Amino acid sequence: MRYVIVPGINGSDADHWQTVWQAEWGAAAARISPSSWDEPDLDDWCHAIDRAVDERPSADVVLVAHSLGCLAAARWVARRQPDIRGVFLVAPPDNTGPNFPAEAPTFTAVDATPLHVPGLVVSSDDDPYCSPEVAARLAAGWRLHHVSAGSAGHINSASGLGRWDSGRELLARLSDLRR
Repeated sequence: MRYVIVPGINGSDADHWQTVWQAEWGAAAARISPSSWDEPDLDDWCHAIDRAVDERPSADVVLVAHSLGCLAAARWVARRQPDIRGVFLVAPPDNTGPNFPAEAPTFTAVDATPLHVPGLVVSSDDDPYCSPEVAARLAAGWRLHHVSAGSAGHINSASGLGRWDSGRELLARLSDLRR
């Protein structure tokens, strides 16, 4: 299995579960490196996903995305129709909601269209960037399975999840998902 980490705005800090998992996975993981972390540009982020996936092409790739990274991963999959293992989309933001980051206007064009890869959307019941109803609607539009992590805020460093072992268990379920 090979993992491509797709963080949200500004990447994931040292205490974020994505960073912890990447360190544990070692060479089996790569993180995207767009040039537009601070003022996100959707095309730039999709090109960064291209580079990370193409670095070592494999059908065993899983995109592990958080927040704005979920929208970039969804757009990338919808456009490229890649032969990958799946997508793990955590805390996707509501790109039409009042708390959507103003510095990411190109991401507002991402629609929840079927992705045609196995995947899982994990949301929180009290995410300030996306209501549970919108998260369920996104998952349905992407035709992905959906689970709630309970009350976990934005499922980030501020949520105090640390290594987020329950998230790792959810990620392990991806290998059981069939289309």
